[in-house]
Amino acid sequence: MPEGTYLITRYIDREAVKALGARWDAEVRRWFVPPGRDLAPFAAWLPATEEGAAPSAARALAAPPPPAYEVDVPRKGVALSQLLAAVGRAVAQAFCEGVWTVVEVVDARLRGGHVYLEVSERDARGTVTAKATAIIWAGMAARILPEFECATGAKVGPGIKLLLRVLPVFKPQYGLSLEVQAIDPEYTLGDLEARRREIRQRLQREGLYGVNRALPAPWDFNRVLVVAPEDAAGLGDFRAEADRLDREGVCRFTYAHSRFQGEGAAAQVRAVLLEALADWGRADDRRSREAELPDAVAIIRGGGAVNDLAWLDDYDLARAVCELRVPVFTGIGHERDTTVLDEVAHTSFDTPSKLILGIESVIRTRVQEAHAAHAAVLEAAARGVAQAAQALARQRHATVTGALQQLATARERIGVHRADVHLHAAQTLHDARAGAQLRRAEVSQLARQQLALARQAAPALLAAVRERAGTQADAMRREAARHAGDTRAQARRVLREAATRAEALMREVAGQGPDKTLGRGFALVRGTRGEPLMRAGELAAGEPLSIEFRDGAVAAMVTGPAHTPVLPAAPGVHGAPDILHPPGADAAPEPGEAR
Repeated sequence: MPEGTYLITRYIDREAVKALGARWDAEVRRWFVPPGRDLAPFAAWLPATEEGAAPSAARALAAPPPPAYEVDVPRKGVALSQLLAAVGRAVAQAFCEGVWTVVEVVDARLRGGHVYLEVSERDARGTVTAKATAIIWAGMAARILPEFECATGAKVGPGIKLLLRVLPVFKPQYGLSLEVQAIDPEYTLGDLEARRREIRQRLQREGLYGVNRALPAPWDFNRVLVVAPEDAAGLGDFRAEADRLDREGVCRFTYAHSRFQGEGAAAQVRAVLLEALADWGRADDRRSREAELPDAVAIIRGGGAVNDLAWLDDYDLARAVCELRVPVFTGIGHERDTTVLDEVAHTSFDTPSKLILGIESVIRTRVQEAHAAHAAVLEAAARGVAQAAQALARQRHATVTGALQQLATARERIGVHRADVHLHAAQTLHDARAGAQLRRAEVSQLARQQLALARQAAPALLAAVRERAGTQADAMRREAARHAGDTRAQARRVLREAATRAEALMREVAGQGPDKTLGRGFALVRGTRGEPLMRAGELAAGEPLSIEFRDGAVAAMVTGPAHTPVLPAAPGVHGAPDILHPPGADAAPEPGEAR
């Protein structure tokens, strides 16, 4: 049996004592407090000897004295309504007054003036750990909801966190529900601000909080990407002015649409924004594809409740805005509405209308600057033309005056230079004549010397030429003799080969006589004079023939126009032989032979 202090409990007390740290003894089937643990929280369940301890607050809420609602359970059980009625009485006695609890609204429906809420609790991973139904009766709703909306600017709807004072009520027909008695607006405001503060601090730790705000502001606007809910009132206000700028070709606006509230709205806004930027340079209707990114991104939506705008207080969306290389302008809600996007964006405006007016103001400023610059250019050009004309006139007068002075001076100097030139030319001509005579004498003497040297060297050069010519002639004769010997040898080889082929041909011709032909199965037809006959047309009817075979000759006679000879039967031969088709007659006959 384990050591410790045993408690006096009922079945309904099990969760309360277990939560306080009590252990279950399966042998004696009782709860006990382990040694060393404080007994004060268990004062309501201690034995009588220790009842002096004060009862705990948890005991007061979790396990009130139950004698009034215990059910006498007969052996065959009780009716379900009786059991549930007992549960209802137990809940009513356990919670005689409202309890404050923190919930997150999953769904809200208005029916007959009553507000039916589906509330839940989630852990850090977003898993639902508890869920219940809460009701704000019509009279209570008419009193507490306007106060809450006035204090927070939010409406009770999906996604909002509330601190509610609720009274648990169990009814056999409908089960357990929570009747809302009050809403603490300070908690909701604090929760929204805590969420923003957490996002803000996380971005600051990562060094991203002011990155987009530090980007240089657009000097002018030519292309703007607008992300907004489709068919929203705020978008209509924005487009009233933006479409006019687009029609005039001043600035082109490209629109991408997304939900801005509800579960998953922030993720959809982020996905639509990044996809639109990725497709920016590939749009079919893009008139200019020089810029990979727009001049700015505008995120706009009209006004709404605080909790409607709170869907945009999302870390991933805020980080995406911080990391964009394009300045982001926001125009979300009304003047008093703010979101995390307004804090991290490059520039935030109170409403979509003010955002487009801000863009138009920059464009108007650039137009005014352009007009002023154009006027300044024209004025400077006119001033420059006038100054240039004056300077040109002065320069022309100075040029004409200087030219006249230079002309007079030049005329004076020409006379002096002309005399100098005549004197210098006469002296130069005299010196040239004297030098020419001296050069002529030197050239004549040099020519005579060269002629004498050439005459002395001519015999030696002629002998060398003759010797070299003789050497080359001997070499050519030897080369010719060598080639002649090669040619004779080749001719003799060709003649020998021709003689060999001729001899073989003669042998082949000599071997083709009549005897060899008759030996192959052919017959030789001769006329009356013993001449060989080679054509059937030479024979006449009744003309005698002689057909010669290998082993003898046979007499024959032409009997008709078919030129078929009739052979007499030879002694010892049965029937006339087929002299026209002897065995082996498929070979071609020699001239003058018959088959």
